[in-house]
Amino acid sequence: MGDPALSRRGFLAASAAAGVGMTALSACGGGSDSGSSGTTTIEWWNISTTQPAKDVWAGLARQFEKQNPQVKVKIVQLENDAYKSKMTALTASGKLPDIFHTWGGGVLKQQVDAGLVEDLTDRTKDWSQGLLPVATKPYLVDEKVYGIPFDIGMIGFWYNKALFRRAGIAAPPTTWSGFLDAIRKLKAAGITPLALAGKEKWPGMYYWAYLAMRTAGIDALQKANDSKDFTGEGFVQAGQHLQELVDLQPFQKGFLGAAYSTPAGQAAAVGNGKAAMELMGQWAPQVQADAGKGLGADLGFFPFPEVDGGKGALTEVFGGGGGHALRAGAPQAAVDFLKFFASAATDTELVKKTGALPVVPAAESALTDPNLKAVQAQLKAATGFQLYLDQAYAPAVGQEVNDSVAALIAGSRSAQQVTESITKVAKEEQ
Repeated sequence: MGDPALSRRGFLAASAAAGVGMTALSACGGGSDSGSSGTTTIEWWNISTTQPAKDVWAGLARQFEKQNPQVKVKIVQLENDAYKSKMTALTASGKLPDIFHTWGGGVLKQQVDAGLVEDLTDRTKDWSQGLLPVATKPYLVDEKVYGIPFDIGMIGFWYNKALFRRAGIAAPPTTWSGFLDAIRKLKAAGITPLALAGKEKWPGMYYWAYLAMRTAGIDALQKANDSKDFTGEGFVQAGQHLQELVDLQPFQKGFLGAAYSTPAGQAAAVGNGKAAMELMGQWAPQVQADAGKGLGADLGFFPFPEVDGGKGALTEVFGGGGGHALRAGAPQAAVDFLKFFASAATDTELVKKTGALPVVPAAESALTDPNLKAVQAQLKAATGFQLYLDQAYAPAVGQEVNDSVAALIAGSRSAQQVTESITKVAKEEQ
């Protein structure tokens, strides 16, 4: 992975496998444009396609332009999976946008190894050190700064309190056996327990990742990645526990073809009261309200349960956040935009209007939503933190995790086969 040529070939192979042609590259010129008028245009790629974030982010770009009249911001907003596919192709071409969304981890490291990402260590040191340390960790490569966070959070269960009461569930479960009992009670009451966007695969990965953390222990995930071996008993048990859940048929009708944020998707099913729970990140309440009606005071949050006899703890969390990175050689205007986006004023606006969790300490007072406060409390009390597996690992390995887990949920792969498939891809990536 340290060889830039190998890194780019790997991305090219992945883009071909995903069916992403070179036409995807036409949307990005791979650099800023300085016209004869002296105006600098910077291209900003992000994944804020749902409200209210979509309009808030566009408004922030206009604010920056007003403060910097010689700079124009060209915004490209893409849905999560479409963004990943196009960024894979862009990385293979060696032409990244001036400013682009990143989750950090293995994907960012491969882009760094390919020489495509700007080292921000010196260019941001006057202000980036004031950000929350836990939020900045995913964007460090060899202790150098390659990204600036704008959000941090964790995955957990968002649930409908009214539906829980109807099913006779007094309190959110804290153990996996208790969780399965809650699933049975919901089904007995005629309530769909869980909503899942099976079409998009990554939401299903959350279940296996958390179960792996709870059975094998959080350190095992990094050790498996380092050794390129995911066949340990704890990982097999994670799949077996997930199979236990799947066997209860807990998901909404047609879940295998459902998307996440569409009107008939996962978030809407919860937001419209059609399903009792979803396993999702801190952005869930906003997407539920955007895609559906939203639950208001009936919405609650609880962490992923412990597994009886497992090595993991309830206080070990799985998640990540969002950040921005710059292409290598990006103009000063792009750095200035990152500083603007990481300011207390901007972060406060993001917290108030989009539900983002603050990465600037001064913006913490703007956090008023009780559920987001609950997420923040879980993060502050966390004894371990694991980045999303499809971002922590090399792209091909992360994609195989998503694909294999999706196959298990669909009934075409066993728990053992999941671990073998991930191991095979990991070894091929050496």
